[in-house]
Amino acid sequence: MNQKILKLENLLRFHTICRQLHSLYQRRMLAQWRHVFSSAYLVWTAQLYPQPWQTHALIRTALSQHRLLVTKKEKKSQKSQLSSTKSKKEVEVWIGMTVEELARAMEKDIDCVYESLLNTAVDIDSLEARSHLDEVWIKEVIKKSGMKLKWSKLKQDKVRENKDAVKRPQADPALLIPRSPVVTIMGHVDHGKTTLLDKLRKTQVAAMEAGGITQHIGAFLVSLPSGEKITFLDTPGHAAFSAMRARGAQVTDIIILVVAADDGVMKQTVESIQHAKDAQVPIVLAINKCDKAEADPEKVKKELLAYDVVCEDYGGDVQAVHVSALTGDNMMALAEATIALAEMLELKADPTGPVEGTVIESFTDKGRGPVTTAIIQRGTLRKGSILVAGKSWAKVRLMFDENDKVINEACPSMPVGIIGWRDFPSAGDEILEVESEPRAREVVHWRKYEQEQEKNKEDLELIEEKRKEHQEAHRKAREKYGTLHWKARSFIKYKIKKQQQTLKPKEKAGGDSNVLPIIIKGDVDGSVEAILNIMDTYDASHECELELVHSGVGDISENDVNLAETFHGVIYGFNVNAGNVIQQSAAKKGVKIKLHKIIYRLIEDLQEELSSRLPCIVEEHTIGSLISLKHHKDDISVIKTGMDCGLSLDEEKIEFKVGDDIVCYEEKEVLAKTSWDPGF
Repeated sequence: MNQKILKLENLLRFHTICRQLHSLYQRRMLAQWRHVFSSAYLVWTAQLYPQPWQTHALIRTALSQHRLLVTKKEKKSQKSQLSSTKSKKEVEVWIGMTVEELARAMEKDIDCVYESLLNTAVDIDSLEARSHLDEVWIKEVIKKSGMKLKWSKLKQDKVRENKDAVKRPQADPALLIPRSPVVTIMGHVDHGKTTLLDKLRKTQVAAMEAGGITQHIGAFLVSLPSGEKITFLDTPGHAAFSAMRARGAQVTDIIILVVAADDGVMKQTVESIQHAKDAQVPIVLAINKCDKAEADPEKVKKELLAYDVVCEDYGGDVQAVHVSALTGDNMMALAEATIALAEMLELKADPTGPVEGTVIESFTDKGRGPVTTAIIQRGTLRKGSILVAGKSWAKVRLMFDENDKVINEACPSMPVGIIGWRDFPSAGDEILEVESEPRAREVVHWRKYEQEQEKNKEDLELIEEKRKEHQEAHRKAREKYGTLHWKARSFIKYKIKKQQQTLKPKEKAGGDSNVLPIIIKGDVDGSVEAILNIMDTYDASHECELELVHSGVGDISENDVNLAETFHGVIYGFNVNAGNVIQQSAAKKGVKIKLHKIIYRLIEDLQEELSSRLPCIVEEHTIGSLISLKHHKDDISVIKTGMDCGLSLDEEKIEFKVGDDIVCYEEKEVLAKTSWDPGF
């Protein structure tokens, strides 16, 4: 500002001097013409040319006005600079936010985020709108956009009130009434569990089971001649159904452990004992197949001592009953032992108030929709009741018993089929009755929200872990290139990037052949769960990736075929059907549908399909052997390096040339077999 004022002052002074010189010149001229224009001209010149003191006053006024204007302009520019600094936009960000969320927070287009990440280590081609960004790249985008960063601890909605449904407090003991025991039959595969239950029910359940193996839990109410009632759960003995046995143990009062007298304690026997101990449920021992000549019940009792199952004969508290499910021997003795134990346990329940229960299995029935088999544990279930289970709810339209007979109400300890579910609840889900449909929707919405929040939390932890790994890799890379000149560093990075770009299409093309996408459909939720549990044991991803595209309950549909066509996958069905129209559609689209009734057959088929995706193994097969070896004219057995020799082979058609290598084997391609062992 001072320099500007000095320049103006010098200019005004120069102008004043010029005017003064001009004034002197005019005065000299006027002196010669004074006699003509004496009075008038002087007045006019006085007005036209101000006096020197007046000129200085004008200059001072002009300078003061100029200083004022310049000062105001500078203040205004300073204010504008301050306001621009203060108005720097503040953007609230959080760890793990997506590209789309960052662009929205900045009030910019998504392309702005992409542009800010150019010439960084981020692979722009792989970034999508929903891709999560590391903390480093969020900072980079905000910095390049000229904005201010503000961290938020977590992206979360306002604290929401817990809207979940919960069990009622314990009932007044005075309101409790005796109830029937819920008994689960457990044991090793093919030890006679279903046949034993069949004898009690006098139905042909075993004849309907594929391969004589129970495929999923069956819940039945058995009325004894004495008038007592027992609810039986028949759990699978096969290795694949460990989770279902555990679930059966959690809803039961007594476990009948079936052990074959001719086979003894086996793998699933031990597992069943462990489930009983974990659930703190008492055991009644049923030693089956005692009608066989090779039966040895005492051997079974002794073997069980190693697992802390001590029978009454050996001073313990476990009742042991020798039975034959095939002939029906001692069936009533087994039932009486169960009832006696139930009386000792003094089993009681509250039949009033909102219903509480547990889902045993769920499946789809044509014309009925989703159906569940459940055990009622508290309250009395009636038509029209509003239930929630897991992330599903129902208005009960119809109830039926194990014989498919419609019933009007279900009391505690009673197994019941429930129709009216809006979606599939999972086996093992807790059933709770609520007051209205809006309340049921509210509970389901809350549970889905909680699941989403939990998933977001896990995702953030995973992102943080990946970010740390990325930072560590970046640090090591910097240390590696730290001593190099920037030009050398850039050239090496360029070469690596170019190499990666050329490898990507090849990797993708090669990877597609080593992926097996599958779709699993089962008759009930428990069966699908068991198959998925087996798939969790898959440990041969280095050979071929096993990719689950979809799983569900019910017959194979057109949607399943379309999914399989899209992903080039295979459909596996367990105890379900595929209609002629579906099979024709699948054949036209080149989709394989594989249906099975026995679970281990399905798994064997899956192993074969995985093996077919593997490259063949090359094996060497000998095609000829040396029959004689000579050095000059002498027969010898060994020839040393550097010596010449004569060879005689048993293959006459072979022609030799100078420089040939003699190799007496051929290579054959043999189909590889997957290394995955599901454990049975």
